[in-house]
Amino acid sequence: MPNPTDAAQSIAELPRADYTPGARGPLTGLRVIDLSRLVAGNLLTQHLADFGADVIKVEPREGDTLRGWRTKNVETNWKAHSRNKRSLCIEFRHDKAVALIRKLVPGAAMLIESFRPGTLEQMGLPPEELLQLEPRLVIVRISGWGQTGPYHRRPGFGTLVEGFSGFAEMNGFPDREPVLPPMYLADSLSGLTGAFAAMAALREVEVNGGQGQVLDLPLLDPIVNSLGPQAANYRLNGKVKPRSGSRSSGSVPRNVYRTLDDGWVCLSASTQGMAMRVLRSIGRPELCDDPRFKTNEQRLIHVVELDKIIGDFIATRTVEDNVAFFEAAEVTIGPVNDTVRLMNDRHVQARRLLADYPDEDMGSFPMHAVPVRLSGTPGSIRTPAPRLGEHTRAVLAEAGLSEEEIDETLGSGLAKETTR
Repeated sequence: MPNPTDAAQSIAELPRADYTPGARGPLTGLRVIDLSRLVAGNLLTQHLADFGADVIKVEPREGDTLRGWRTKNVETNWKAHSRNKRSLCIEFRHDKAVALIRKLVPGAAMLIESFRPGTLEQMGLPPEELLQLEPRLVIVRISGWGQTGPYHRRPGFGTLVEGFSGFAEMNGFPDREPVLPPMYLADSLSGLTGAFAAMAALREVEVNGGQGQVLDLPLLDPIVNSLGPQAANYRLNGKVKPRSGSRSSGSVPRNVYRTLDDGWVCLSASTQGMAMRVLRSIGRPELCDDPRFKTNEQRLIHVVELDKIIGDFIATRTVEDNVAFFEAAEVTIGPVNDTVRLMNDRHVQARRLLADYPDEDMGSFPMHAVPVRLSGTPGSIRTPAPRLGEHTRAVLAEAGLSEEEIDETLGSGLAKETTR
C-alpha cells in the first residue's frame, strides 16, 4: 500500500453525481433568511438546505467572507457549504437596505445571523420588531461568546473559542504545546447544534402552537458540551486532564501505531474482552494474566510498556496487512487515512460519501454527500452554490416587488444581480 503522505499517489475517479433540481426534501416549503457570515451559519443553513429548505443567502456587495477562502482561486469552501442555497446581494450601507430586508421576513420560518451582539439592533432590525413582522419566526443569533455575559462583545472567531474552551489544552502531546484543531471545529459543532435547536424551536411553533423566539447560539457552548465531564472529573480527583496524544485517559490500549510502509493504523480496545483479544492476537496470551496488563486500571499505569509491545508487532506489517490481520482476529482497528486514501477507499466510494459533481470552475467538484440518510425523504444536492447575487431578481419578486421596483432597486445600487 502506498505511503499515505506520498503526494504522487493516484486518485481514483469518484462516483459521478448529477444535481437533482426537482428533488423534494422533508423541509421543502421552509424559507430561511441567512444573514450570517463565515462558517457556523453557512454550515447550519447547509444542513437545512440539504433537506429541502429554501435558504436565501443575503450577502453584501463584496460577498460572504467565506467566498474569499479559496484554493487556486476557486471558492472551494463556499462551493462545499453553500450548495442548495440562493444568493441575494444587497448593499448593506444603502439607506434603504434595512427596509428591503424587512420585506423578506413575512412568511419566513427562520432568520440566521452572526453579527457581533448588538449589531442587529444597531442596523434597525431588533428581534422584537422582526417578531412583529413574523410572529412565528425562529431567530438564530450566532456569536463567539453569547448575547450576554462579560465577554459578549469580544470578537468571536472559532480559534479563540477552541483555546478558551479547554479543547486546545487537552489536545496534543504532554511534552509539547497545546494544539488547535486543523479545521473549523467550533463552527462545525455550532452549525450542527444550531440546526437541531432551530428545528426544535420550529416544532414548538408548528406542532405545539407556540410563537417564534430567539436562539442564543455561541460558538463556545457546543464545544464545551462536547468535551464531556471534565469539570466533574476535576472536582472528584483535583486534577486537570493532561494532554495524552492519541492515548485515552479511560481505556488502554488505544493509540495510533506506525506500520512497515510508514503509514499508520489506529487501534482501540475499550472493553476488557477486546483488550484481552488484542494480547492473544499478537501471540502474547501470557500477558492476559500479567498483573501489569490484567485490568484496565493497571494497563493505564503501564500504558508505555503495552504500547511498545503492540507497536513493535504492528511495525512488522503494512497498513493493509495490519487491518486484515486484526480484523480477522475481531480486533477493532482501522487505517489512518489522508484525503487521497479516503477518496480512494472502496467503502467511501460505494456509499458515495464523496462524489464528483459538475462544476463550472473545475469541471467536476468532489463534494461530501448529505451526512444523514433518510429512508423515505432523503436530503439531496439540488443546485450548486450560487454566484453572488444570482437570485436577486427572483427573491425580490417573491418579496412583492414589481418588475419596475426591481429595476429601480438594481439601478440605485441597493441590490446587485449576477447571471450564470
